[in-house]
Amino acid sequence: MSGSQGKVNAAARSHGRILVVDDEEALVRVIARSLMAAGYEVSTAADGMRAVDLLAEAPFDAILSDIDMPKMNGIQFLKNVRQRDAEVPVVLITGNPDLGSAVQAVAHGAMQYLIKPVNMEELRKVVARAVGLNRMAKLKRDAFAIVSDGGLGASDQLALGATFERALETLWMAYQPIVRADNRSLFGYEALLRSEEKALPHPGAILDAAERLGRLDDLGRSTRAAACAPLAQAAPSCVLFVNLHARDLMDELLLSPKSPLSAVANRVVLEITERASLEKVKDVRAKIKELRRMGFRIAIDDLGAGYAGLTSFATLEPEFVKLDMSLVRDIDQNHTKATVVRSMVSVCKELGMMVVAEGVETPPECDLLVALGCDFLQGYLLAKPGKAFPTFVW
Repeated sequence: MSGSQGKVNAAARSHGRILVVDDEEALVRVIARSLMAAGYEVSTAADGMRAVDLLAEAPFDAILSDIDMPKMNGIQFLKNVRQRDAEVPVVLITGNPDLGSAVQAVAHGAMQYLIKPVNMEELRKVVARAVGLNRMAKLKRDAFAIVSDGGLGASDQLALGATFERALETLWMAYQPIVRADNRSLFGYEALLRSEEKALPHPGAILDAAERLGRLDDLGRSTRAAACAPLAQAAPSCVLFVNLHARDLMDELLLSPKSPLSAVANRVVLEITERASLEKVKDVRAKIKELRRMGFRIAIDDLGAGYAGLTSFATLEPEFVKLDMSLVRDIDQNHTKATVVRSMVSVCKELGMMVVAEGVETPPECDLLVALGCDFLQGYLLAKPGKAFPTFVW
């Protein structure tokens, strides 16, 4: 132990690098020893200013900081951290909790707010989750670098409003099976948007039109109602995955007990895409909590192809994650993809999340994804999307 400032342990970094900031030297020693025993490399600082110097020297996987400190308090330190690193998980600790500091902590992106005296077992669990989330953020950046191709161009046709209306009028849902990897049995279906409108030939074009026209609410409500309409025809144990745009979380009808989807909430997983940011959704945590109270479960869709960072994982705490098909495609021939997916699956399991591999098209892809630990598979190899409800072949 080298004292209350500087690096405490230069052990291997297999579990992550943690920065502990607190002016109570005895508490710092206890926390540091506990985390070192759990396999972390720990650095400490007695105040925020010294901690800022350490941040400039090397990155950390998680930060624990007291709020009440001389020279620079924990909230000021948190602001400084966010100017340098928008993603690193920060856990604030205080012996004098008050609503004002809690609000400021959340506003500046604190992951959690702990009260002294801190239970060491609880603290280790919080640190493990923080490091896991940070690892996932890095993996998502790696995945995005692998699969990013600049995206598709938007439809730019005249009379877009009339075209969109025709798309809504001819909207229908296709369903694609999601199959358990361990016993090859049916788990559920994903409901996929379709339309007969030729000018908007795929779901991305319809969504783009809705965004440009300010009609995402209309599209979301129509899609959700159509998705659950035939569910009574499916087996009682069958789960329905329904896609949500981030904007749908701001639609009050989504949370209404009278909406068609709410009546079957305990059979529905709401997929929220990684391709859209949640930052503009007001009170998103409260909305997600209410959706869970109603019986819904949450999935993060398009993992590996969307926004890098911790926001979606830390905010949604999903039960399921869906690997984007761009990561799955030819994974058996791409060592880099396989390595990233293996790590993603490992982190997801550590965080208690189940993994769905989308876009499985070949037996070698399927075999490798099962070997990498994916819980569920979905793709043309098993069944193409079809009207309610297509069968599948392994």
